[in-house]
Amino acid sequence: MTVVEVVLPFWLDRPDQEALDVAQAASDNGFGALWIGEMATYDAFALATAIGLRAPNLTLNIGPLAVGVRGPVTLALGASSVASLTGCSVHLALGASSPMIVAGWHNRDWTQHVAVMRETIECLRPMLAGDRVHYSGRHVGSHGFRLREPIPEARIAVGAFGPAMIALAAQYADEVVLNLASPRRVAQVRAAIDEAVPPGAAAPRLTVWVPVALDPGADARAQLAGQLAVYLAPPGYGEMFSALGFGDLVAKARAGGARRELAAAVPVELPDAVGALGSPERIRERLGVYAQSGADCVALVPATAEDPGARATLRALAPLI
Repeated sequence: MTVVEVVLPFWLDRPDQEALDVAQAASDNGFGALWIGEMATYDAFALATAIGLRAPNLTLNIGPLAVGVRGPVTLALGASSVASLTGCSVHLALGASSPMIVAGWHNRDWTQHVAVMRETIECLRPMLAGDRVHYSGRHVGSHGFRLREPIPEARIAVGAFGPAMIALAAQYADEVVLNLASPRRVAQVRAAIDEAVPPGAAAPRLTVWVPVALDPGADARAQLAGQLAVYLAPPGYGEMFSALGFGDLVAKARAGGARRELAAAVPVELPDAVGALGSPERIRERLGVYAQSGADCVALVPATAEDPGARATLRALAPLI
């Protein structure tokens, strides 16, 4: 049975604190788990703590967080802190992010992200279990870092795009996360995961973040287009949108097109290709296609331009749980 969860949307045109309202709406309508990413508003661990104190019944999936920015100790300490301070179940998601964020914002190397991902997971997993670990991944005696409050039950998810990262995730992660993917892309990744899983090992859960908009009008569609414009250029996303037939738009973004101009050029077909828009029945039908394509979990990214805090959307979609 496909699991249904909620993602904090971080729309660029909405107040930062709406994240807390969306979290509350998810809790009030019975959704069991919330994904808390990080963009240019709040630190993910700080926001997760605020949400956990406000809605302690939620499982908190924190990330994907860029492995090129945070090391294993920082990740383990952050997750453990949230779990200890809130009492919530906490899981971690890791990703490569983009050159703009890792290199441009943080002045860190982005090019070796697959190797860094492997090293991070090899080091992070025993840390979460409570072992004292050196960054090399070796279990050590008096040296290395050890959590005072281990969370051995925490899952490690990986946001994966290219073949190398998908193969790594299939071997090392508990979960694979896709964002803004078409059902066809989900089926391709599902097949790649199943092929790369070591013999006798369980395949990681496949979760897909799907933008949803309840009977969207012009404002909601503009909100979706504006967010999509941000993802046209980064590696992985651009190739995925090109495969859907929007290569000219990707080329314009990679040539330095302004976000506002790109948003205005996003055709209505693009949000429809990677989201679930329309009546509750249409959204349910569309999410069912993702499930049939191999998604174990669909995580709803609700549009809020016409539905502040996503209250109406999450109330209408609560029967999916």
